[in-house]
Amino acid sequence: MTDPRQGASGEPEDARGAGGGGFGPPPEGFGPAHGTSPGPARGAPQSPPRVPSQSPSQGIPPTPPPAPPGAPHGGFGPAHDPGIPAQSVAPSSFPPPPLYPPGPPTALAPPPGPPAAPRGPRDVPRALGLALLDLSGLGIGHALLRSWGGCAVALVSTGALALVALPADPDGVPLALVVGWLVILVLLAAHAAARGLRTTRAVPTVPVLGLALVLLAAPVLAGFEYDAARERAQHARLEKQLLDRLGEADRTVARYETSGYAGHESAFSSALTAYRDLSRDHPGSAAAHKVPARLRTYYRTVGAPFGKGDYCEAVDPLRHLLTVPRTMGTGRVPEDLAAWPAPRLATSLYGCGIGGLGTKDPSTAEYHLTALLEEYPDSPEAGKVVPEVEKHVSFSLKDKGGESPCDATSSLQTLADQATSVAKADGVPAATVAALGRQADRAKGGLPTKTWNCALDAYHDKDYAATQSRMRDFTARYGKDGRAPLARKYVIAAQVADELPAAGKVKPTTSSGGSITVTVRNDSPEAVEVLYTGPVTGSFQLGGCESCKRYEWADTLNPAFKPCPSGRTYPSKTLRLPAGTTYFLHKPRSGSGLGGSPATDTVKVRGGYTYTECAYTAKGFGSSGIDG
Repeated sequence: MTDPRQGASGEPEDARGAGGGGFGPPPEGFGPAHGTSPGPARGAPQSPPRVPSQSPSQGIPPTPPPAPPGAPHGGFGPAHDPGIPAQSVAPSSFPPPPLYPPGPPTALAPPPGPPAAPRGPRDVPRALGLALLDLSGLGIGHALLRSWGGCAVALVSTGALALVALPADPDGVPLALVVGWLVILVLLAAHAAARGLRTTRAVPTVPVLGLALVLLAAPVLAGFEYDAARERAQHARLEKQLLDRLGEADRTVARYETSGYAGHESAFSSALTAYRDLSRDHPGSAAAHKVPARLRTYYRTVGAPFGKGDYCEAVDPLRHLLTVPRTMGTGRVPEDLAAWPAPRLATSLYGCGIGGLGTKDPSTAEYHLTALLEEYPDSPEAGKVVPEVEKHVSFSLKDKGGESPCDATSSLQTLADQATSVAKADGVPAATVAALGRQADRAKGGLPTKTWNCALDAYHDKDYAATQSRMRDFTARYGKDGRAPLARKYVIAAQVADELPAAGKVKPTTSSGGSITVTVRNDSPEAVEVLYTGPVTGSFQLGGCESCKRYEWADTLNPAFKPCPSGRTYPSKTLRLPAGTTYFLHKPRSGSGLGGSPATDTVKVRGGYTYTECAYTAKGFGSSGIDG
């Protein structure tokens, strides 16, 4: 038997033997005879396709060949008797019985899809180009592969990054967002490279690789541009912050423009520090360029008292302005501003010092004039100090058209002290020292007369307490002056006039006696001081009378009351007075322990009489009587 694998082409495969469970050879006359033309027999079935043989050892019955065309459904055609030609067999109206029992129905498999296209060769440059195109962030690699999902992911991630990053923020993009974007691009690039290795889609390698290299520069250039934009944003933010600091300093200066520098030194120093920091730390900023103009406002505000003529108030602000160039640093203060305070400070020191000459606060003139001579000895103002002191001394010494005696006394004393103090300033020329010394001597020389006149004015003004004080001061200061004895008389007269105002009409003199005898007795157990003024002014003391007592006040009201009765020895003093009215004042001596109030008496002394003045004490009152 011929092997089925070696069967002739175009002929049906030989049937297997009966032991194999196959079909026998076709009946004779089936198909064309050998040597005849291969045309099909009319009405004869076509030969089935060749089926590979199976080994009987597999235990699986062979699949029967498909029915020939025209065979009835569900069978294999009529059975043929081996010797009978197929053409002579009459068709049966019933199908033949099946050779095998029917099995379960076989499920029909879906029709297979079209065969997969064969993979092309691995193209590494193309894959690299596609990956680089995706690294550009535009998803072009996936677009060339027609992978629209990957392209969309790339575009969305890049767009999200752009939305967050633009406009450029000074603080930049959050690092996590950048890292996430890079991870997405790397994954997309890897995916595009993997698909690009064996894709059958026509993707030209060289143009893709060139385009990838060009587009890969896009994110790099975008990164540089973003850094530049971020730096510009940082610069803009810094400029705004610096301008805010400048504005705060400006507001501080403006806030105290009215009240001035005094009392707000720390606020002005804070503003100046802000100007310095802006100029020193950010010299190229817009705020730093505005600082010179702000300094002019600062100088004008701090030095405002000078413009108002308030020289004493201007000294400290101008001294502060002298320190501004050192605080700001070299070259940061315009030259005209740096030179502005010095001459004005010299003028202020002079103006304030001269204004304090002869005043009650001598330190004002002493401090400022001394500072002027020490700090600006060559200034025009320094040369005016001595003439100004001389003018003040001359004015105070004038008897008419000048100051009042009391004011002149105070001024001359102050001027003498001030001239002496200023002459001790460091570095003062000897000529200036000598000139100031002469003016001090002039002032001191005029003091006695002005002091005397001041005390006299008090007496004339009936200010007897001031008279006593000034006359005592005169005698204490100028005890060798020829007017000192009269000054003591004025002290006595002022005491009498203070208790007996009529006595103030009489000017005391240094006269010492007269022809009329007046005896003063003390009918009191306590010592008394007797003061009198009139044609003669004087005082004396009488000791207490040990045998005397204090009278009852009611007794003194009796018209028959007479103190100093005869038959008793009293402490007494005999005076010789000229004719005229003499005013007596009896004052209990302090420390006697008995107390009592001063008593007064007025005696009109006339020639040819002898007078007795009796001092006594009533309980609760001091009193005196006259027995003439």
